[in-house]
Amino acid sequence: METCFIYKYHKSVESLSKIFNKININGVMLFNEPLAKHSTFNIGGNADVFASPKDISSLENILSVLKENNIPWFILGGGANILFSDSGFRGAVIDMKGFSSISFNGNIIKSGAGVEFSLLAEEACRKSLSGLEYFYGMPGTTGGSVYMNARCYEKSVSDILYKVSYLDNLGKICEYRVKQSDFGYKVSPFQNTGNIILAAEFILQQSGKEILLTKAAEFKKDRTAKGHYSYPCAGSVFKNNRDFGHPSGKIIDSLGLRGFSIGGAQVSPLHANIIINNGNATAADIKELIQLIEDKVFKTYGFRLEKEIIYID
Repeated sequence: METCFIYKYHKSVESLSKIFNKININGVMLFNEPLAKHSTFNIGGNADVFASPKDISSLENILSVLKENNIPWFILGGGANILFSDSGFRGAVIDMKGFSSISFNGNIIKSGAGVEFSLLAEEACRKSLSGLEYFYGMPGTTGGSVYMNARCYEKSVSDILYKVSYLDNLGKICEYRVKQSDFGYKVSPFQNTGNIILAAEFILQQSGKEILLTKAAEFKKDRTAKGHYSYPCAGSVFKNNRDFGHPSGKIIDSLGLRGFSIGGAQVSPLHANIIINNGNATAADIKELIQLIEDKVFKTYGFRLEKEIIYID
């Protein structure tokens, strides 16, 4: 996921529809599309343009039009770890779910950026390949998981990542081979670069299919117990920092904030590092609750938690 912001933007949806209706893409082009439909929070106003290309050529055509007309854009994966504004997005949201191919070559699995990462984990388990089972049940796509260097149960995506194909700022298709020194805790070399992840390859290990499927099911059961699926949410709100002595959830819980609400936003009664949408939450509610948590933690302990959620305004 990445953003491209261009200021002094004043085009109307009508003028954008005229611009984009002149190009043909393999995929879908929508206007005034509600972003709440594409967010795990189920929150967000409308995007002026919502494009879902299914191949590189269509993606390149869309980007060309955006650049020529100084239109801001945002690359969307699975809609997890992000909070769209109540007023929506003025410009174009490019949905990468059309990049959905999966292939195997021995112990290497290759995935398009738009593949659901949980589905990829299940496919790997069924092929008796170990390494992705930790991510089973996690929302998001391959592209978003690589971009965020997702981490679950002490395993990071970078631990098994082999190489990534991406489109750079000049429109060139490039290949990146992993250097572990480029990655950190929920940090990847793709963040804040403008490069668009197209596909990723992972090196896995042979194991028993039934063992892997059982292990994956246990991880999903644990996520269920923590309330990941009870209400719309974006997973963990804050990163864990070992320097703080405890996981963020325990720190927030120590302040008695579990279950605390602002509007329709609530600190999950099951896990204090998850904020849920009780059905009518706005982005403003979520932001206000996050700010309150940050302030209370700072006032009590003298340090600030680092948000994992990205605001898209």
